[in-house]
Amino acid sequence: MLKSSMWKRLALKAALAMPLSASAAQEATTARSEQELAGLIRRTEAQASAFMRGDMGTWSSLVHIAEDFTLMQPFGGEASRGFDMSSERLAQLASYFRNGDAKLELVQSYVSDDLVVLAMIEREHGEVGGLPNQDWSLRVTQVYRRQGGQWWLVHRHADPLVRRVGLETAAALARGANLGNR
Repeated sequence: MLKSSMWKRLALKAALAMPLSASAAQEATTARSEQELAGLIRRTEAQASAFMRGDMGTWSSLVHIAEDFTLMQPFGGEASRGFDMSSERLAQLASYFRNGDAKLELVQSYVSDDLVVLAMIEREHGEVGGLPNQDWSLRVTQVYRRQGGQWWLVHRHADPLVRRVGLETAAALARGANLGNR
């Protein structure tokens, strides 16, 4: 029979070894997850850039939009549900966005087995709605869900408040004021 001190040493060795073996398994998973996340971020940046160029063919090939997708547009208003990927709708979007580009600035990411949340600044410029080329940077949160081994976009919230606004401007926006017609 083993003495009490020997049991304590064995228990201590086992306790010390367990986190090492668990962390080794975690490192392999983390490395794979980090590569997958980096790929998703690159694809998200390519989507944003194609969108701002009005290249809806490329954009639609890069994004999988879930049936239960919600969109909170940077122009405000109610959230929309679903997304019309018809050729007519894509042509309409292509005519609205032109000659732009985008770079992502990742603020934070949250990752689980089947969900990824990206909080980011889309540093964008382009011609939008017939306006001349200008800065169209947005604060954006996108949520992806893994379905069938692919990442599907399930939610996007974007707003143009990249630059700080004062209390009165924020209050006017909250009241629904049209600041362009003051």
